[in-house]
Amino acid sequence: MKIRLSSCFSRMLFGMAMVAVLFSTNPADAARIKDIGTFQGLRTNQLTGYGVVVGLAGTGDDNLEYATQGIKGTVSRFGLTLPPGVNPTLKNAAAVIVTAELPPFAKPGQRLDITVSALGKAKSLRGGTLIMMPLRGADGQIYAMAQGNLAVGGLGVEANDGSRTLINIPSAGRIPGGATVERSVMTGFANTPDLTFNLAEPDLTTALRVADAINNKLGAATAIAIDAVSVQIRTETGAANRIMQMGLIENIEVTPAKAPARVIVNARTGTVVINDMVRITPAAVSHGKLTVKIQENPMIVQPAPFSKGKTALEPDSDIVVEEQDAPMFNFNRGASLAEIVETINAIGATPGDLVAILEALKQAGAMKAELLIQ
Repeated sequence: MKIRLSSCFSRMLFGMAMVAVLFSTNPADAARIKDIGTFQGLRTNQLTGYGVVVGLAGTGDDNLEYATQGIKGTVSRFGLTLPPGVNPTLKNAAAVIVTAELPPFAKPGQRLDITVSALGKAKSLRGGTLIMMPLRGADGQIYAMAQGNLAVGGLGVEANDGSRTLINIPSAGRIPGGATVERSVMTGFANTPDLTFNLAEPDLTTALRVADAINNKLGAATAIAIDAVSVQIRTETGAANRIMQMGLIENIEVTPAKAPARVIVNARTGTVVINDMVRITPAAVSHGKLTVKIQENPMIVQPAPFSKGKTALEPDSDIVVEEQDAPMFNFNRGASLAEIVETINAIGATPGDLVAILEALKQAGAMKAELLIQ
């Protein structure tokens, strides 16, 4: 005999399952699914536009051509026309590029924060007001309108002799809630055959664990990992059903796989980062320092009395080569991150020395990790 549950009863069970997931206990290293990826289609959209900032205290553009055209276009919207050949003085105005991000599900009337950046030679946007301008998406359509007073964190001071002091960046600022959404973006998530969850960091093991965690909560064969990034999830169509299921899924906790063993070296700053998966096989390392000192002691040579010689400067150089003792240190089998750091700190190695030691260990095959030099 088959028993068919009513839609109301099914949703009640679904809600009870969601509550159970929210209050269940998990290991300390577990993470919510919503923190390790996003659902496909639910993405932010970049908006950008060209505008004019006015009201500057003489720190704007100086007769910049595209700023001039922007001013002419602005005043033309109010029925004003500048005489041909007349270019306005733009010290109190600046051409700017305005950027914003349109979040998924944004509806008309909602407010967006915008960033305003000088396009030309404007020295500061402090005290300026952005004139109403459109923000367009990649498809060229208008999705928001922006306007407002700028909040600039930077400061620039210039003296008459040309000296100048800058604090932060005065040629860029923000307007909190400075744009109003005029058009929403259709995500299409409610009508797609299946939901797809994409991991932020590709990993086959994590993708399998996400699929298993979803199947344990929602039933077998609900989710399947199709590659190292995407997990395909079966679900009923309709916005209400999918919102409920997505809310349940994103709060399921899963233990992500350990990251691959990596050593990151920033050659510009000397920063070295080693994750806890790096292991060292037995190896002996000797690393010393060679110091070469060149000291110049020039001598003044005087000619003999009544001779026709001239006073001359005779160079005298001393070259000293010093090599510090470099005792050999040993890495035991499977040395952990803590042991590596302790050993290298014990010999007083600088970041440059550490990079040289790690490169040598990698070349010798004693370090089983990926060495990335940025």
